[in-house]
Amino acid sequence: MGSITIRWLLAACFFCLSIEGGIDITGKLRINEMIRSPQVRLISSDGSQLGIKSIEEAQSIALGQDLDLVEVAPQASPPVCKIMDYGKYCYELEQKLKAARKKQSVIVVKEMKMRPKIDIHDYETKKRHVKRFLEHGNKVKVTIMFRGREMSHTDLGMNLLTRLAEDLEDVAVMEAKPKLDGRNMTIVLAPCVGEPSKE
Repeated sequence: MGSITIRWLLAACFFCLSIEGGIDITGKLRINEMIRSPQVRLISSDGSQLGIKSIEEAQSIALGQDLDLVEVAPQASPPVCKIMDYGKYCYELEQKLKAARKKQSVIVVKEMKMRPKIDIHDYETKKRHVKRFLEHGNKVKVTIMFRGREMSHTDLGMNLLTRLAEDLEDVAVMEAKPKLDGRNMTIVLAPCVGEPSKE
């Protein structure tokens, strides 16, 4: 079995694995002998247009360059095929996807609970925790918990949450005004746009 035929079989196997293995990084592209259209619009490996070719001629050109014929636009009439190193293309695409996933920021919502009559020392401690969460790029849900007769003084909770948002305005923005939900009053603080996350 010639080296070119072996390379084509390897490319086909990689294609099948990319679909059946669940990674499907190529969008189910058809390659080489999987292409069924009798004619294709052919693009060379350097990007130049080679015009409309029969599938046999296009496959022969790709084989002559020890490269693969890849159907990049199956919906076109005739389909567009490009001559390329399919294995290298899949590898580079997978690396780009991995790099993109690493750059994606995952927003985590932390929660901080307070009582409406919290003393100044506890307030400052919890405020520092909230600030640290925000500096790490996380959102923070701050909850004021009312008990018994404290429900008649919800203004204390409102004032406390407003004060916290003002104290942290250099690192946080208030996503919505404080709202009362049952015996709890909550507010969500989000990091300021462009606030650098810290490790």
